[in-house]
Amino acid sequence: MTASLIGFAVMVLMMAAGIPIAVCMGAVGVVGFGLLVGWAPALAMTGQIVVDNMLNYSFSLLPLFILMGNLIAQSRLSQDLYSAAYAFLGHYRGGLAHATILACGGFSAVSGSSMATAATMGKVALPQMRRYGYADGLAVASVAAGGTLGILIPPSVILIIYGFLTNTDIAQLFMAGVLPGLLGILLYSMAVTYVTLVNPKAGPRGERTAWPQRLRALVNVWAIVVLFVLILGGIYSGLFTPNEAAGIGAAGAFLFALGRRTLTWQRFLHIVVDTVRTTSMMFFLLFGALLFSNFLSIAGGATALEQWIGGLGVSPLAVMIIIVCIYLVLGTMLESLSMILLTVPLLLPVVSGLGIDLVWFGIVVVIATEVGLISPPVGLNIFVLKATFPDISTGQAFRGVLPFFVFDLVRIGLVLAFPAIALFLPALMN
Repeated sequence: MTASLIGFAVMVLMMAAGIPIAVCMGAVGVVGFGLLVGWAPALAMTGQIVVDNMLNYSFSLLPLFILMGNLIAQSRLSQDLYSAAYAFLGHYRGGLAHATILACGGFSAVSGSSMATAATMGKVALPQMRRYGYADGLAVASVAAGGTLGILIPPSVILIIYGFLTNTDIAQLFMAGVLPGLLGILLYSMAVTYVTLVNPKAGPRGERTAWPQRLRALVNVWAIVVLFVLILGGIYSGLFTPNEAAGIGAAGAFLFALGRRTLTWQRFLHIVVDTVRTTSMMFFLLFGALLFSNFLSIAGGATALEQWIGGLGVSPLAVMIIIVCIYLVLGTMLESLSMILLTVPLLLPVVSGLGIDLVWFGIVVVIATEVGLISPPVGLNIFVLKATFPDISTGQAFRGVLPFFVFDLVRIGLVLAFPAIALFLPALMN
């Protein structure tokens, strides 16, 4: 246990010095393993982890889903999604904020990244809401909160990484994220309703859209709806595996971009390079996390934590509540992927020993890390938007996001109290 604590302390100091987290985890894992077991086994372990995982066929879905998201992002889909949502909701009080959250949910379904969703939808939605006189707090909060859906609604890069770390079925993780994601959209819309009831001037009504225009707006997004249904429907029905779904998704996104005439050779080259860069970063992070996990296993940190929690004599639900509280605190300091990589290897033996379903645990963890994306003082989604719109007050943005934060806590409570919200769809696959 002492070696584990020292390893954690060294890693935190390295991160504080600005060293990339993949290097911190990998270095601590290799050096710690070498000091405890020997340098030859440590080097052998490092090579084995890299080779085994690079040759793992399952890993192919990661670059393919990243490629799909990049192709969709270059297709100017965000504007059409927002226009379609606005056509049906814009004439209600707070309608533009409702439309933003719905469009964020739709974009999340093909993006897989929360910050990418927030950045892309922010450029579309924020100017419109400010033009109609929306309060900056509500405008920023609806985009920032809606953007968090990117790491839950499948296909989700975070869920893929979690699946690799825990050897959990990624198809079941994807299906488990659907209902909690839809619940998030509903609760965020309730937050908008609450804000506009308290202060109607925060979200004035927009113009009513005629039905012919609404139908035209739907036509512009039908292809991406079909792609999303095809991916999830194929996985759910067992027609194809997540890897095959990733290939179909990437091919469909390519055809979608070609059909919209937004893809040039220069843009395609940029998309491929960005996909390779992002995938390489993800692999380095994953390798670092696996090395660090092996060190924790040898050092006995996970075993000691499991024994300590077992000695408390509390129920598995109480343990889950404690874990959620830990994530809420960490969310004020770290971004979502860092939290997953740092904590899951340590907590995995604990939750497995208590018989907690790893699919349910993964969804709860992802929702808890979502909250961190809008929690002060870090709140990365807030700062992503502030980078694009520097005149927005940080204090006003965080005050505006408070109702969404509260409704996120409600969602965590519901998923903890009723695991079937996450496990209902995966159970039907068995």
